Parts: sequence; structure tokens; C-alpha cells
Amino acid sequence: MSHLRRAFPGRARALPSGQLSQSCSVDSEIRIWAGFSLLELLIVVAVILVIAAFAIPNLLRARISANEASAVSSLRALNEAQINYQSTYPTVGYATVLSALSGANCTPPGATGACLIDTQLASGTKSGYSFSLTGTSGTPNATYQFIASPLAPNQTGVRYFCSFADAVVRTSGATISSCTPSVSPLQ
Repeated sequence: MSHLRRAFPGRARALPSGQLSQSCSVDSEIRIWAGFSLLELLIVVAVILVIAAFAIPNLLRARISANEASAVSSLRALNEAQINYQSTYPTVGYATVLSALSGANCTPPGATGACLIDTQLASGTKSGYSFSLTGTSGTPNATYQFIASPLAPNQTGVRYFCSFADAVVRTSGATISSCTPSVSPLQ
């Protein structure tokens, strides 16, 4: 029974030989694994909670930052798609709806489905942001505005973004109703 002492050298308790069954013939004490005490378990749980208290806010900030970077990248892709659309379909001008920049069947692409952006972005939501295309006017359409807003402010994103025909991505901490040159450019 000395193998029990070697397997668990510091975590054992003594059991008097009188408490053994008749079939065991051991002359000395036997060491039996006693397990962790309640205090030790509470200390481990407390350490895990302290680590989680520091890690979870950083994880949420990282997710917000990733969503905002995705929104900026999506606005740049939308601007590029509008420029391509306008040069491909000059009689139409800029697209008036996001679905015109996308398309389910791209053989051949057309003014109602140019296949310039993915269908996820054309649906109007991507990576915690909603995208809207507004401000189209003229024949052919000579202007447009894209506005990207967080789906759940302070959870999926903190900043609001927009862009128009100058293709400069702009940002604001407050809701953007109209994208104008007065909205600060993204630095």
C-alpha cells in the first residue's frame, strides 16, 4: 500500500488500521486521498472571477473595435461599388438601393443586380452595423449617402459612420441623419 503514499504525497490523511476490513492485512497506517478542502475551492473560484473581471471588458472592447473596422471597410467597398456602378451604367447614375449593387444571379450583371458587393452587405446589416443608402437624386442619379449605424449602440459599436460621393469615410459619436462635409472625416 506504499504506492498510495507515493501517488499523493502531500494530500493524504491517516486511517487507523483497525478501520480496515478483515481481508486486508496491513500492519501500518494506510494513506487515503482526502480531496480538496472547501477553502481551497473557494480560492480557486475567486481567482477565476478576478481574471474574468479583467478579461471580459477587454473582449467586449475588442469586438466593438472589430465591428467598427468592418463597418469602415464595408463603407469603402460600397463607395467603390457605387463608382463602378455609375461608370458601368451612366444613364442610371448611382444605385438607389443596396440590392442594385449586389445580385443573386450575375449572368449577366445588370442595373438591378450589378454583383459588385456581397449579398450580406446588400441586406443592410453586417458585423453589428446597419447600412442605409439615402440621398439619391437626379436623372441620372448624381448623389448618394451611405450611413452605417451600430445595431445596438455601445454593444456592437460606439461610433457612427457615413460617406457620400466624395468617398471620404466620416465618423461621429452621435447618430448621423445626413452625411455632409461638416461630419468629421475618419482619422
